[in-house]
Amino acid sequence: MTTTTTAPPTTRLGYIDNLRVLLTVLVIAHHCAVTYGALPVWYWAEPSTSPSGIALMLFVIVNQFWFMGAFFLLSGLFVAGSVDRKGPGAFARDRVIRLGVPLVAFLLVARPVLSLPQWPAARAEGETFLHFWFTVGDPGPLWFVEVLLVMSLAYAAFRALRARSRASLPAGTGAVAGRPVSLRGIAVLVGVLTVAAFLWRLAVPTGTYWELGGLPTPAYLPQYVILFVVGVLASRRGWLTGLTARQGRVALIVAVAAVGPALGTVALATAPRAGMLAQVGASLAESVFAVSMIVGLLVLFREKFSGQPAWARFAARNAFAVYVVHALVLVGVAVLLAPLTAPAGVKFLVLLVLSVPLCWLAAHLLRRVPGVARVL
Repeated sequence: MTTTTTAPPTTRLGYIDNLRVLLTVLVIAHHCAVTYGALPVWYWAEPSTSPSGIALMLFVIVNQFWFMGAFFLLSGLFVAGSVDRKGPGAFARDRVIRLGVPLVAFLLVARPVLSLPQWPAARAEGETFLHFWFTVGDPGPLWFVEVLLVMSLAYAAFRALRARSRASLPAGTGAVAGRPVSLRGIAVLVGVLTVAAFLWRLAVPTGTYWELGGLPTPAYLPQYVILFVVGVLASRRGWLTGLTARQGRVALIVAVAAVGPALGTVALATAPRAGMLAQVGASLAESVFAVSMIVGLLVLFREKFSGQPAWARFAARNAFAVYVVHALVLVGVAVLLAPLTAPAGVKFLVLLVLSVPLCWLAAHLLRRVPGVARVL
């Protein structure tokens, strides 16, 4: 990726906030899909192997290829500038508050509430309610917050160590931006993701769950780390403005074309006695799809959806709080919808349409509680 020297932007970008809102809605849709699809991995599940249930499962798998990686990239975009302004120590303390407090609150309050259907079985085995409340389950969707906190603190430590080893650059200098991002640079990113995913999955295959930390998709950790780093570098080197409209259009076309190969190669790679070639093919196809989707959407939102009317600012302001509370809203609505007899796809749509506005309403009301907006 070729670059020239200039100062980085220091203000938030409307199209990035708008894209983050879209990704947050996609997270809600993802968890609506696991509620009714053929992959029941949610607090409340009514699994279905009907055609619509299978379609929801495929929707979940395709999401997994890229959307959490996109979240980590967007998160990385503003990390370097924040450390510039606050310094590594103040940045680390801020991250512990902004990410650590919601994580602990979810573990101590939301997680036990969401796991209450398991209480009768636990009680029958002699477990006390107090032990159940404080030990049941994992961080659920807040595994993202957990991993992001670790990455943010690691970056703060890196900056602190670098500052000790040499004189720090003044804020706003030494950054780069400007010339277009080359196709070769994009291909290098795909290659790095492919190699990292292939080697990592020799030890951590797709479908692995890490009980320590409650990570549901540790097979994708290399993608998350690399894209977070790409976000940090992109903020320094102007890679977002360097992407051209044509590259964005081509990327979206490639993403659409790569969906089928990605699903097919992953199916082969996760089959019993899958060979190395299948593993390489799956890693490559996933990486092509992920990078293409992210590049395409970044350019699309920069070119077409950069404005922020009042409703968009409201949505962006509450997006993180929505991520934190959406599990409680979804499960509550799904329980109320349980008596409804309908195909899985219909129930998915009903749950999604009801839950999206309710999640933003719940987030808005929660942030009005004194002190909460400081964290959420």
